[in-house]
Amino acid sequence: AAARRSTGGEWQGIDETLREKCIDRRPQMSFQEQLVAARARCEKLKKELEAHKRERRDTNLREESGAVPDIHRFRLDSRRHLRDHASKVYALHWSQDSRNLCSASQDGRLIVWNALTTYKIATIPLRSVWVMTCAYSPGGTLVACGGLDNHCTIFKIKGNARDTQVQKPSRELSHHTGYISCCRFCTDQYMLTSSGDMSCILWDLEDGKVLTKYAGPRGHCGDVMCVSVDKEATAFVSGSCDGSCKLWDIRSGECSRTFKNSPLDPNSLDINTIQYFPSYGAFGSGDDKGNCRLWDLRADGPLMEYSLMDDRGGVTSIAFSKSGRLLFAGYDEHPAVVWDVLKGDMLKNLDKHTDRASALATAPDGFALATGSWDYSIRIWA
Repeated sequence: AAARRSTGGEWQGIDETLREKCIDRRPQMSFQEQLVAARARCEKLKKELEAHKRERRDTNLREESGAVPDIHRFRLDSRRHLRDHASKVYALHWSQDSRNLCSASQDGRLIVWNALTTYKIATIPLRSVWVMTCAYSPGGTLVACGGLDNHCTIFKIKGNARDTQVQKPSRELSHHTGYISCCRFCTDQYMLTSSGDMSCILWDLEDGKVLTKYAGPRGHCGDVMCVSVDKEATAFVSGSCDGSCKLWDIRSGECSRTFKNSPLDPNSLDINTIQYFPSYGAFGSGDDKGNCRLWDLRADGPLMEYSLMDDRGGVTSIAFSKSGRLLFAGYDEHPAVVWDVLKGDMLKNLDKHTDRASALATAPDGFALATGSWDYSIRIWA
């Protein structure tokens, strides 16, 4: 030991020489070959994980709900018709009191409505007619919208004052390098946006600064089309054109789980819409092939798929009833449809609109459903 300490440099040289010889004996692989080998290992692990999940799935939602009575008497009629937009309605969102809602249209206006009286509370002219999303703040004093201008714009509104004109935005959020596909208020102070630049961003509305950007190696590799925030604003789910849904921790900024329509298919269909289940232990998604799925966070996989026999295009929007028993879905080539979540049966067509139902949402109190359409109007169902 004493000899080794006294000749430490000599021993170190011998160790390095041996290491170099060992390295030289290994077969040299090019970067491309290493990449191909790594991808092959990843595909093998994916198949093993899927096989393990299939072995663990000993039942499904339809079988487990066999003893639950079917829904025989179901009535949902159009009670209000909101008409003032001059072009296609692309998005809508309810206020927390379930009385008001905001809608965004390609006529370049964001309108805040009283859903009970059908009166307009505020009319807001937008800088860009290419709007894709809108949102109502929990406190009821702010509305937001975004679209192809790459900005999320915030406006202040005055309670329930009738037909006021809001000209100037209170805040513009500018950091995304792609279109704003969806925006949702976490609280009156924080907002979450998703974008075509493959990322989501958490904003501080007081100073307009970026707090957290949700992207990176474990993030989406396609346009992020939709987000849904949980009740405590500690997590959210996102859907993307890469065919996957991801669960994110808002505080840490990390993706904790990935759900994919076809885990072994690299060309999975776009996820157009996503929505948390009322219990927040699951969420629903809708894709470009017209399929809706219910995903369970604990089972780490799908519980049920809701598909129509005929081709009705992609799913544009989904929403759950307050109890979670009903799923409402809008389609490209057909009016909205009501599904039985437990049984997977279609219960009703909401066919009052004369064009596609591009947006729909249930009121927070569960007593009404709003549908927006390309026929320039909004209908309130109850």
